[in-house]
Amino acid sequence: MTQRRRSKKTEVEPRRFGRRSFLLGAGAAACVGAGLWLRRKEISGQDKTGKQQQNVNNPALPAGEWRAVWISYLEWALLDFSTADTFRAGCAQMLDDCAGLGLNTVLAQVRPFGDALYRSSLFPWSHLCTGVQGADPGFDPLDILLQEAHGRGLSVEAWLNPYRLRSSAAMPPSLAENNLANTHPEWVCAVGDGLYLNPAEPAAADYVVQGVAELLQNYAVDGIHFDDYFYPTTEESIDAVQFAASGAVDLAAWRQQNVTALVKAVHDTVKAADPTLRFGISPQGNPDNDLNSQYSAVTAWLAAGGEEQVVDYLCPQVYWGYGYTLQSGSTRFAFENIVPAWLAYPRAEGVALYFGLGAYRIGVGDGGANPDSVSGWSTGDALARQVQDLRGQNAGGWALYRYGSLFGAGAPEQAAAECAALRALTGKEG
Repeated sequence: MTQRRRSKKTEVEPRRFGRRSFLLGAGAAACVGAGLWLRRKEISGQDKTGKQQQNVNNPALPAGEWRAVWISYLEWALLDFSTADTFRAGCAQMLDDCAGLGLNTVLAQVRPFGDALYRSSLFPWSHLCTGVQGADPGFDPLDILLQEAHGRGLSVEAWLNPYRLRSSAAMPPSLAENNLANTHPEWVCAVGDGLYLNPAEPAAADYVVQGVAELLQNYAVDGIHFDDYFYPTTEESIDAVQFAASGAVDLAAWRQQNVTALVKAVHDTVKAADPTLRFGISPQGNPDNDLNSQYSAVTAWLAAGGEEQVVDYLCPQVYWGYGYTLQSGSTRFAFENIVPAWLAYPRAEGVALYFGLGAYRIGVGDGGANPDSVSGWSTGDALARQVQDLRGQNAGGWALYRYGSLFGAGAPEQAAAECAALRALTGKEG
């Protein structure tokens, strides 16, 4: 089994400590004070279902195959938040499904829009809890999730969107008075109808780091997880003032430095809280897009070790099938090509490489120009075949995007067969 932390709390209320202030100097996070509690990892038996990972120099990484699923705000929107009991029942069903599939990690989106599905002094309550951003649901969803997950032997990584405050005029429907778009509009940039913290604003980055520290202080999460939302646009106007003031001459390189500074600060904050906690990022599967569109130097992050380490793992989103073909005829992103390409990048000792798999492609295809774009995803074992390939190439693990694509009313007909094939690989069949 993967190394995991048992929940430290059997009581209802999560552990709480006083807030700390953080200063970002030269892109590094200041140390989190001694009030953060240390957690110890249990090392359970060796994982028999995947290649063993030798992570003696990084206690945050699992001893065996990392098997995860994303639970997004789209899943939360379908749960009943009317009472703690109804929410607990919905969580229990989701987590039973996850454990029954042989997974060991849940990537739970707990801060999707500059808000929180947990008690925070820094961010308003998410509208997903009550329909109104900032309204207290009367219970703590993350606390319940942690109790239920840890009781089933599942690790929980808190999935945060560091910059996004609003994705459209309707999501969220309205913003609370204490949303950062209202309290610190000088930190915010607009891209269409979306609102985002400006990656060029050090004070905004500092606030994101404070939010991570607060979460780690108050909840026994097993790690922090970011996805691929970094710079929201390549448009030069959003940070033109900051760029001019910086004295830098290369806009792209400067933006990459801004993103890496935040990532490094979060990593250092996580490790100051507890070196056995994980910090990982799931970038786009196309590393060119990561670098040139979102200014995320993902291959450099993989190679950074020791004092320069910025992540415990990357989990690129390789949401393409076998033979995936662009209109140009290129098969660069076909699963059989893109996975070895990622595995060939230099990687520091103690940094893991996992792969995100597109469960949402089941039954609908990946949009490739190849004629089997849909049928290749309609076999009932598309995900299982990809998992087998990852194991054959000694990848450290995989994550499924997303829970709702495999379970629930919206799942396609082939989802049940896909789950059965995955259970056969994880030893959960029958």
